Amino acid sequence: MTTTVLEKGPITGPDKGKDGEGSVQVQMDPSLAIDTAKVFAVYGKGGIGKSTTSSNLSAAFSKLGKRVVQIGCDPKHDSTFTLTGRLVPTVIDALQEVDFHSEELQLDDFVYEGYNGVMCVEAGGPPAGTGCGGYVVGQTVKLLKEHHLLEDTDVVIFDVLGDVVCGGFASPLQHADRALIVAANDFDSIFAMNRIVAAIKAKSKNYDVRMGGVIANRSAATDEIDRFNERVGLNKLAHFPDLDVIRRSRLKKTTLFQMEETPELKKVTDEYLRLAALLWAGTPVLHPEPLKDRDIFDLLGFD
Repeated sequence: MTTTVLEKGPITGPDKGKDGEGSVQVQMDPSLAIDTAKVFAVYGKGGIGKSTTSSNLSAAFSKLGKRVVQIGCDPKHDSTFTLTGRLVPTVIDALQEVDFHSEELQLDDFVYEGYNGVMCVEAGGPPAGTGCGGYVVGQTVKLLKEHHLLEDTDVVIFDVLGDVVCGGFASPLQHADRALIVAANDFDSIFAMNRIVAAIKAKSKNYDVRMGGVIANRSAATDEIDRFNERVGLNKLAHFPDLDVIRRSRLKKTTLFQMEETPELKKVTDEYLRLAALLWAGTPVLHPEPLKDRDIFDLLGFD
């Protein structure tokens, strides 16, 4: 298979503006557009809880009767292990088994059924320093379309790695309807969120992706997130506090919906169900304006 990579420098002629001037991002083949499902891409600083959030959101959508596919986009391939109870082989693993002759693969070679029927895929990635994660995400979507899985899907969730500059970060934006940002109520999370907002703004000029809002995570309060949101034009969609039961669910390799119910846990699962219903109904299109780095320091009280 061959891929077209944009040349460095300004784009001219018919390709100008397709992926942003000066971009070296692999352009999406129009035939790979996901037009039969609602597509969400989940972003946030590394280690902020994107995989936990994505998996429980997938479970919540399934509880609402939706057919869900979750695609993990991080080479660590641990996005779906609370849904499946294990680290499943990646698309890269499956392709290596057939010497990258993708036509020899069957759907069950790289798609695994998880909790409540959620279909789980881990894109994986090339060894460090040897390739582009964006190519792997594109290959994953291509395989899913070739095997017609997406035709029978209501919701697709991309759980995206934390790096804000690489192709693995940007590639899901070519497919998504809405981008969601997971953030804690602290400076580092908000600083990363601002960079993500800038990246999504750039992609939205040439693709259909739009900002959906912010999911506050691992935070007792949300005052700093709320201040940033008000300044740039974002909405808080949900709030998940820093609870021990959420950490224990990761250790037990299960979603929150599989844990023994307590009043504390029920508040969290109800919030996930509310968030899933909200996203399914549709959120307003947001057009946030990212801040300059210095302005973030000023906003959050740093000298």
